[in-house]
Amino acid sequence: MHKKSETGSALATLLNLLDLEPLEHNLFRGTSPGYGWQRVYGGQVLGQALVAAVRTVEEDRIAHSMHAYFLIGGDPDHPILYDVERIRDGGSFTTRRVRAIQHGRPIFAMSVSFHKAEDGIEHQSTMPDVPPPEELPNEQELRNRILDQLPENMRSYWQQERPIEMRPVNISRYLDRQPRHPTQSIWMRANGTLPDDPKLHQCILAYASDFTLLDTALIAHGKLLFDTDIQLASLDHAMWLHRSFRADEWLLYVQDSPSAHGARGFCRGSVYTRDGVLVASTTQEGLTRPRNTAFVVK
Repeated sequence: MHKKSETGSALATLLNLLDLEPLEHNLFRGTSPGYGWQRVYGGQVLGQALVAAVRTVEEDRIAHSMHAYFLIGGDPDHPILYDVERIRDGGSFTTRRVRAIQHGRPIFAMSVSFHKAEDGIEHQSTMPDVPPPEELPNEQELRNRILDQLPENMRSYWQQERPIEMRPVNISRYLDRQPRHPTQSIWMRANGTLPDDPKLHQCILAYASDFTLLDTALIAHGKLLFDTDIQLASLDHAMWLHRSFRADEWLLYVQDSPSAHGARGFCRGSVYTRDGVLVASTTQEGLTRPRNTAFVVK
């Protein structure tokens, strides 16, 4: 799906992960990176499943919506099979269903709809007024400022090279554990130059969209993504792709969490280009289960 590009090693690894191996008609195999995680990162499965679906669709169709369920945690030590079912090939829309399979059972299921380009009415929401990414600390500067204040498991993650560069607009939640309004805005882009393939850019965004979304629900409780006293897991994930974009240019991911209840947190996201064009919307519900009675909901 993609050609060579100017990338760092982490982004090159991600591109290799997204370059699925075709096994049979509608059947593909993907692998996981050796990060030492206990389960496969959900965004990886989202990105790989979208790649599998894309490879069964005509070139003039591009994904406009995807709805996924994470059924059980993926095993990073074994390949994942992606089985694509061709639900419908219509005059304007194409629908695919993708199952990710490990050890003989499904771990993930996703429906994807593709649409042929058409003209129509236009409107969009307005991007919040936030500082541009150049005025925010880069990842090295963030490490220098906050690394010593993070939990050990989160510290080790921040020290690794990552395929997606992220610059939070507000880092105050990392400096103290005060509950705050559950919103966050993060500038993000691929950590290198990508090929001119809009479908690949969609897959990269699908990969990136899962990492911080559920984390937004924790802001109201003074918690962080890698805290050990709360069990987190994505349960479902939906994305609507409104307009074209480049994932290797700065995108603003505006996120909020309107509800958390019954050990589940619900979060929403809007993705804008730096000139304010709304290119994607996301929603996710995830498990937010306390691991012990020391956790107090505020």
